[in-house]
Amino acid sequence: MVQRYPRLRDYRWRYVILDEAQAIKNPGAKQTRAVKGLQAENRIILTGTPIENRLGDLWSLFDFLNPGLLGNHKEFTIFSKKLKDHPEGYAHLRNLVRPYILRRMKTDKTIIADLPEKVEMKDYALLTKRQLVLYRRLIDNLAAALEACEEGIQRKGLILATLMKAKQLCNHPDQYTGGGGPFAAEESGKFQILGDICETIHEKRERALIFTQFREMTEPLAAFLQTVFHRPGLILHGGVPVAKRKGLVDMFQGEAYVPFMVLSLKAGGVGLNLTRANHVIHFDRWWNPAVENQATDRAFRIGQEKNVVVHKFIVKGTIEEKIDGMLEDKRRLSAEVVAVTGEEWITELDDKALIEMFKPAAM
Repeated sequence: MVQRYPRLRDYRWRYVILDEAQAIKNPGAKQTRAVKGLQAENRIILTGTPIENRLGDLWSLFDFLNPGLLGNHKEFTIFSKKLKDHPEGYAHLRNLVRPYILRRMKTDKTIIADLPEKVEMKDYALLTKRQLVLYRRLIDNLAAALEACEEGIQRKGLILATLMKAKQLCNHPDQYTGGGGPFAAEESGKFQILGDICETIHEKRERALIFTQFREMTEPLAAFLQTVFHRPGLILHGGVPVAKRKGLVDMFQGEAYVPFMVLSLKAGGVGLNLTRANHVIHFDRWWNPAVENQATDRAFRIGQEKNVVVHKFIVKGTIEEKIDGMLEDKRRLSAEVVAVTGEEWITELDDKALIEMFKPAAM
């Protein structure tokens, strides 16, 4: 709206308060530049993900709040790159931003006394025979391509593309091969454990949110879950018109039993109140704790009356398990500033370490 109505920038406001402030994380975006052009005596932002993908997200937010506090963009980028070799810089950064942050934790009973508990667990699936054959072929192709690949942007692109293919393959071989296959449950370890979990949810007549980062997986997941719950659920992804989303939320929150909603993480990860669900299933991982927590909080929020059970699916012996282990080692950074995780750091590994990361345990 600030982009569409330039006169908003002509007025000097007493307060400018941004909700879902991660929307200005990209300093080069037109939306960000328009918002930062607002004149205000006081500025406040609200966000559950001050860092979504990289530390630069935090710089952009503080460039709106207190321009200059974290230096200019170039200076902060140089500082961020040095943190890998000098991790003590995280503590310095934390001390710098701490006076400006009021952090609300849902686990703090002094803030929300009546919110039920949240139980998080990791559910491990195994590769099926078809998945294992395709996965080994994918790793062989990566190893051959790395030998012929030049350093720099070409190598980084190759790794990120392979990482995406590995995620698709761990979900279901039909997603990896494309062509809109039948998505038979017996060909995917994740589909099998999803069925087991949802049978129990169905028996208790409870409701579940299933998150995936792939829009193309929403339909196959919903079709499979309909066979488990013996009734249809709902789908919400980026292609659903904004005007229709409220209707979907009202339907899910209503008295009539709607057992599940499948959501793409980008479209359904923020701004929705879905407290009728007390099960949250992350079918594939974003590998960013802040983004996953935002999605989980569609159910774990004020108004929730039941304990929330969060399932995070991981395919054992694959890149998924190895990255999850490395993220656990890095999770202490969350306490230092806020979670600084994503996929870019994987591209910095040398070829041998990279192949070891991808290699399945059975090889």
